[in-house]
Amino acid sequence: MSQLPVAVDLPFAAPAAAIALEAGALIREFYDRGVATEYKTDVDLVTEADRTSEKLIVERLHASFPGFGIYGEEGTRDQIDREYRWYVDPLDGTTNFAHRFPVFCVSLGLGHRPAGVAPGQDGVLTAGVIYDPMRDELFVAEKGKGAYLNGKKIHVSGTDDLAESLMATGFPSRSRHQNPNIHFYQQITLRSHGVRRAGSAALDLAYTACGRFDGYWEFNLNPWDTSAGALLVLEAGGTMTDFGGGPFHLDSREVLATNSLIRQEVTTLFQNMFAGRELEPIPTPQVFAAKRAERGR
Repeated sequence: MSQLPVAVDLPFAAPAAAIALEAGALIREFYDRGVATEYKTDVDLVTEADRTSEKLIVERLHASFPGFGIYGEEGTRDQIDREYRWYVDPLDGTTNFAHRFPVFCVSLGLGHRPAGVAPGQDGVLTAGVIYDPMRDELFVAEKGKGAYLNGKKIHVSGTDDLAESLMATGFPSRSRHQNPNIHFYQQITLRSHGVRRAGSAALDLAYTACGRFDGYWEFNLNPWDTSAGALLVLEAGGTMTDFGGGPFHLDSREVLATNSLIRQEVTTLFQNMFAGRELEPIPTPQVFAAKRAERGR
């Protein structure tokens, strides 16, 4: 059963986790009875569950964190110039939800922008909560206090070779024909144990934090997609960068999360692909076996 770590003081994450659990229960009720689907753009789906969940979350955040800003996927823009700002994805994985594919979650991330930080700049990621209502898995993190899954501390994986890694990625619902990710997908699929595309960026980041994935990359995400998961990865010992290894920002068009051990190998591959340079040959099974033997595996 989902729970918080009992011995860790989490003044931001604990109240947010209670809100995420309530929103998750609401979403699960919608899932059980089924809801109508609408299009908010030419291809982006939205449901009554998204809107009702965001309304509930916003009401609860106002009560628990008066004076904090709220920036929500479904349109909430409330006091977003405040020192603290919550990034709210009330139902990450709406397409999955609409098709009754049970991979979706609630994601709440908190940024802190102290005095002197310009309104348009990132603050410090301070708290993150991701709740998967179908598996009753509650991921929480608070800056400097670690990352947890259902009350137990989590850590990124120890895999140090892309060839032995399980990776994750995603594809945008819009402008797919303009997105280059299929080329990265092909190369990394051939150079790893495989690539999973489950359809929830927040859960992909949470799974990287707890070691189920060794790395995750995607183009053109939004702050509500990444804020909570990014802090989970960092607090679990991983890295968050752009594809070149540079600093990650909430408005980054490139997101790369790794267990830190494969970061250099993946960023080198990305840099070579972007530059059109000749890539290293894809390892044959014999080369892969020999490499493992050298490492005593």
